[in-house]
Amino acid sequence: MRVAVLKEDSCQPKKCNDECQAFCPPVRNGQECIIMDDKTGKPHISESLCIGCGICINKCPHDALIIEQLPSELETDMIHRYSMNGFRLFRLPTPSKESVVGILGPNGMGKSTAINALSGRIVPNLGDWLNKEPDWKDIIESLPRGELRDFLISVDKGEVKVAVKPQNVDKLPKRIEGTVRDLLSKVDERNIFDSATKDLGIDHLLDRTIQQLSGGELQRMAICATILRDVDVYFFDEPSSYLDIHERMRIVNIIQKLSETKRVIVIEHDLAVLDVLADLVHIVYGKKGAFGIFTPARSTRQAINSYLDGFLPEQNVRIRDKPIQFLNHKDRRSELGSEVVSWSGIKKKLGNFELTTGDGAVHRSEVVGVVGPNGTGKSTMIKILAGIHEYDDGWVTKESTVSYKPQHIDVDMDCSVQLWLDSEIGAKWRGGEFNVNVIKALGVDQLLAKRVKKLSGGERQAVSIAICLGREADLYLLDEPSAHLDANARMEAAKAIRRTMEANEKSAFVIDHDVYFIDILSDSLLVFDGQGGSFGKAEGPFSLREGMNRFLKDVNITFRRDHDSKRPRINKNKSRKDREQQSSGDYYSFDTR
Repeated sequence: MRVAVLKEDSCQPKKCNDECQAFCPPVRNGQECIIMDDKTGKPHISESLCIGCGICINKCPHDALIIEQLPSELETDMIHRYSMNGFRLFRLPTPSKESVVGILGPNGMGKSTAINALSGRIVPNLGDWLNKEPDWKDIIESLPRGELRDFLISVDKGEVKVAVKPQNVDKLPKRIEGTVRDLLSKVDERNIFDSATKDLGIDHLLDRTIQQLSGGELQRMAICATILRDVDVYFFDEPSSYLDIHERMRIVNIIQKLSETKRVIVIEHDLAVLDVLADLVHIVYGKKGAFGIFTPARSTRQAINSYLDGFLPEQNVRIRDKPIQFLNHKDRRSELGSEVVSWSGIKKKLGNFELTTGDGAVHRSEVVGVVGPNGTGKSTMIKILAGIHEYDDGWVTKESTVSYKPQHIDVDMDCSVQLWLDSEIGAKWRGGEFNVNVIKALGVDQLLAKRVKKLSGGERQAVSIAICLGREADLYLLDEPSAHLDANARMEAAKAIRRTMEANEKSAFVIDHDVYFIDILSDSLLVFDGQGGSFGKAEGPFSLREGMNRFLKDVNITFRRDHDSKRPRINKNKSRKDREQQSSGDYYSFDTR
């Protein structure tokens, strides 16, 4: 089965000479394989006449075409197709009773389409995109007997109520007015307002307006609004974004308790959280913007290991060129170069909050991961190093040049990504090692023609990381670079940062809450503790092992290593392994036995 997809945003007929049609061999032989639309000037591609030569893909000056060959057996598994050359979805995940079902895969693979189908917001057309009124009976009859078929029968009868926690909670202040109490009171269908707000730690925020909330507070409010609804199925789209590890584990417990009586589906890119949260996981793979394929559900450990390996044995499909590897760590501090920046006894007061630090230094070729609870001064510390904040006491050496990527990327530019890159880092991005290790690794090369205003959160994050790493500096400061990135993009970003520092003998400070991300890129850790919003103290940098042990002891979480993939895995609370590691003080084990 051949799939031909036109990326509508990339296709610019006024800026090309119809190369796709002009160079198409079937067209040159008199066949109407590619026809240009009279109104839009954009091509319509006949998949049955296409020979898969790839000439149109290579000739298109705007990289607007995708043509892929798929196994013929998938044709009967097509769930939905948007247009002749539009996105199509194959198979659906199954909401299971008394289970947390996870969905793992890159953005742009149809997860939102699947949620809309399962919630009844769209009626799948089984690929018949010309059918303006598809019927539920057709899709139900196409499915084998089982839990998914029974579920969709209930959807067809209108017997299923659904609540969805949206992905981009940072957009809520622009859409909703009023206080937190006003919003949550309106959706409290289960009469659990007091207990839910207390469990989520937002009972002290009820009289604040939504516009006054931080990203983490918005996330917890959105989760609370979702679980207050009295429905049959709960969808949580990226519930861990903006949350520190304390809060992530609290969310894990709340969602798992909810699944005891309700069906729950979670889309989550933090693999450590997904590992401990989900009972079953569907992997979704395909081509961004072209097609997505859901695999049958499998055990969480098996699914995550297959995803990291990049090979799905049951489908005999490779979804990534190279596996994502977690290597055995060694203490590299003896190999590091001279000091790039050092500090001592810093004090900084911001309103009612005060940050203090001990003595510390960052060395050439060193990547320092920065961990700790929200509101304890991590961003404040980076801004001091960047020269944005002045400190009240102590000292910081200031001989080093700095490149800084802030936590919240607020770019109001009406230009293409290509012009944004040119204006920030010149021609450096166009070739050489930087192009391979950063631009292509982060997928920025696929975004060059896109308008900056139309970038998704993940796309904007990827370009911002590339710009930060592309500037000439001694010290690179990145505040939560994994936010909005899918699991694969996070791993690629971690490797891109690490490779850049090693290749150029530069140094980096990276704040993040994703343990996998920190594990891949860090040589050492700067550890924060304190009371969020009141005070914070920074200690270190320590070696990765010592820093993680200090950090996780306060969180009361232990990590073991998976013996196959070597990835860190959260131990179940009070399990035998958890008790053993806590008693030995080894909260972050490097042992894969």
